[in-house]
Amino acid sequence: MPKHVVVIGAVALGPKAACRFKRLEPDAKVTMIDQSPRISYGGCGIPYFVSGEVNNIDALQATPYNVVRDPEFFRINKDVDVLTETRAVSIDRAAKTVLVEHLRTGEKQTLSYDKLVLALGSRANRPPVEGLDLAGVTAATNLEEAEFIRNSVAAGTVSNAVIVGGGFIGLEMAVALADMWGIGVTVVELTDRLMPGFLSSTLTRMVRHDLEKNGVTVLTGEKVVRLEGEDGAVARVVTDKRTIDAELVIMAAGVSPNTAIAKEAGLAADPRGALIVNDRMQTSDPDIYSGGDCVTIPNLITGKPGFFPLGSMANRQGRVVGTNLAGGDATFPGAVGSWVVKLFEISACGAGLTIETALREGFDAINVHVEQFDRAHFYPEKTIMSLELVVEKATRRVLGIQGVSTLGDALTARINAVATLLADKPTIEDVSNAEIVYSPPFASAMDILNVAGNVAENILEGRCAVIDPEEFERLWNERADNDTVCFIDTRLIGNSQPLAEKYPGQWNAIPEEEIHDRIAEIPRDRTVVLVCNTGLRAYESQLMLKELGVTNTVNVQGGMVAMHKIGADI
Repeated sequence: MPKHVVVIGAVALGPKAACRFKRLEPDAKVTMIDQSPRISYGGCGIPYFVSGEVNNIDALQATPYNVVRDPEFFRINKDVDVLTETRAVSIDRAAKTVLVEHLRTGEKQTLSYDKLVLALGSRANRPPVEGLDLAGVTAATNLEEAEFIRNSVAAGTVSNAVIVGGGFIGLEMAVALADMWGIGVTVVELTDRLMPGFLSSTLTRMVRHDLEKNGVTVLTGEKVVRLEGEDGAVARVVTDKRTIDAELVIMAAGVSPNTAIAKEAGLAADPRGALIVNDRMQTSDPDIYSGGDCVTIPNLITGKPGFFPLGSMANRQGRVVGTNLAGGDATFPGAVGSWVVKLFEISACGAGLTIETALREGFDAINVHVEQFDRAHFYPEKTIMSLELVVEKATRRVLGIQGVSTLGDALTARINAVATLLADKPTIEDVSNAEIVYSPPFASAMDILNVAGNVAENILEGRCAVIDPEEFERLWNERADNDTVCFIDTRLIGNSQPLAEKYPGQWNAIPEEEIHDRIAEIPRDRTVVLVCNTGLRAYESQLMLKELGVTNTVNVQGGMVAMHKIGADI
């Protein structure tokens, strides 16, 4: 068994590995080092400290029983020695030593190890633009940066903030600053959508609509060119399209593995710089373990290497590392990439592949969009949830699931139910028949998750021809120049008539109940776009029309509910 384990990095994976190992091998020696003054904290809680939802920053560093995890805590409670404000300079694998520098004194020290754990984490990406060194420009990756941001806005010196990057951290920080502090917030994202790679275009529109209606300016497809300052402090952000005033700029353009010291030591890494590990979390040197934000692990959907910089994953991997340091044989096979983000009025959540990612990875796939109550329709407290399944056509395999809801807990329950199945290649039948707990205050008798599987089956078997909400929006906006499409609203007259009166001759109100009697009004020489509130009545109308010999129809997935959620102007 190892006599001395050295752990480089003391935020998530490092402390978990150290403590697990010490529980199994209490007589062994563990030394953990970190270049920051604070260790073992919940970095994912930073936006909620900035927002004020978490009032005391020590809470992010505390145990569930409210003891701060500082070096003294680890010494007394875990028998782990911790060196803070200490930087690892180099690793000598042949001698099995680590050269460290104590940042306060500049003194250097050599630590010998029997086994080494690299919990190096990640670093915020810094786009190659002028002005990154100006005061008021920061990332949001550690507690010191979190305190700087909150102190800046609390002091009243920030009227406008720009967030560079529209991923998880960027959006959470946008909500934190706009909601709690009421300052002007602009999000600048280089790609054409927020949360690229994590949501379909439709769900991304819902996220954007939530931000914009709560006062956040969202600029997509826009590149930051430089930052300009006055008296050494940032004052403006210049993009390739405009200039934006800003006294605070948060760089949230993704992260990269912080693995320079490991690569210099000759450990194998992928082109991104993430260390290559086996399922026991060993690097190319079997005496060196790693995990968390600095490694690549298999994507269990594609089978290819993946990068999953998530705190929850680092903790789970840390337990595997600690077990194996003690001679165990724990494994971590990979991940499907589950995630969730809380915004203003909605939360977004997902696992596995989006439709765009699936197609890019070579899957012949479809995307199924469902809008349904998350509770029994007769229960007084309920909300309509948006849920999407990504399904491979030939095998009926579920490749991913994403959703948006005003009730984040209800949404994550559905996503988690599928996320745990994804590694085992579930089919739509597995989702259709998934056993979901039922009681009217919690779910429908036919849960939205089951319905998503059923809708996927109907589409794959040709019973339901669909278009997505954005395609409907495009067709509607082009209606004046397109005489090959007819729009029919199948809702009850009380819902459909206002739009029929607003757009006479263009928006046709034919309730499902009247289709048989009004079949002569439905054209056979044009594509008939059927729309209702959520897609259910339009689907039933589509089946009815098919029986009557009308097959030139498409159903709008999600119906008018989805239209309103993406902010469509209809």
